[in-house]
Amino acid sequence: MRTPLRPAMVARLARLASALAVAVVLSAAPALAIAPALEAHADDAAPGVRWSVVPADASGPDGRRSVEVRLDPGQSAADHFAVRNVGDAEVTFRLTAADGFTTPTGRFDILADGAASVDAGRWISVADSVTVPAGATVIVPFTIAVPATAQPGDHSAGITASVLSVKRSDGAARVGVESRVGFRIAARVAGTIEPAASLHAAAGSYHIGWNPLRPGSAVVDFDVVNDGNTRVQAVGTVALGGRTVEFPAPGEAVADLLPGDRRTIRVVVDDVWPSVYIPATISLTPRALTIGGDTPAVAATSASTALWAPPVSQLLVVVGMVLLVLAAFWGRLRSRRRVDSLVADAREQGRRAAVEERTSEGARG
Repeated sequence: MRTPLRPAMVARLARLASALAVAVVLSAAPALAIAPALEAHADDAAPGVRWSVVPADASGPDGRRSVEVRLDPGQSAADHFAVRNVGDAEVTFRLTAADGFTTPTGRFDILADGAASVDAGRWISVADSVTVPAGATVIVPFTIAVPATAQPGDHSAGITASVLSVKRSDGAARVGVESRVGFRIAARVAGTIEPAASLHAAAGSYHIGWNPLRPGSAVVDFDVVNDGNTRVQAVGTVALGGRTVEFPAPGEAVADLLPGDRRTIRVVVDDVWPSVYIPATISLTPRALTIGGDTPAVAATSASTALWAPPVSQLLVVVGMVLLVLAAFWGRLRSRRRVDSLVADAREQGRRAAVEERTSEGARG
């Protein structure tokens, strides 16, 4: 027989379960804020809070989307950014500067809160926070100071303004979520600028068009690696099957690679007729970005691959036609044999009839 739980015991168990749920969720909360979104606005980051962060001069936003500077080792530069509070209440934003990087999809991001910067994120001096009244814009100064030992080339960072919102998850547990909005900073340190890029892991595949009267398509995948010390953009062409296709395709974003980045690019070539074995040539003509008047040239490079493209649908049509011809020939052959057999039978019957007639005439005579 089960002993019924007392109301006081039930209440204590409920409070304990709720506390455990809150502890588990809050222990996971830092992982929810490790991907700052460097976008122009954040309308759903915190209830009633909307803001933007853009580069500016001392008087206000100046139309820039990012900050680009060219500095010598040991040199510093002062700049500004504007934090605009579009909400209906005063908000204190936390300001953070950190190293920048690109995600596998090519999106620019900065290190998560708590991760230590080792590059340009450490060169930026900015206030810890800024308070912006409702509907107002505050200009915030910052400084980029390049160490005397900095290596020549491009270094990336970002500045974000963030707010912490508390949301309720399933089970009414409270979850802290830090939402960040910011902009990109690209610092080119003067010295020996050596942009370079290379191609790796080229491979291709063919997608059959089952309509024998229409061609199929080819897919070529390859990796672009930034081997130099500047940002480069991956542009070029893929030539195969008598066709040449540019990458990126119209409307696609150009792959922007930081020094040391590796990015996989896929190019689809339509209207390719199968011809068993199709060689392909990838030509990379990378572009280095202009910063402070510097536009270094980048050497072009190429790579080759090949793909199997058996004309399956066309072969099926040919095989079908051959089978139809063989069937027709076999039918005509059987028909001719049947006619020949009937003629031979008729002749044999006629011969027998003639023999019988001569035999009967001999018997009468």
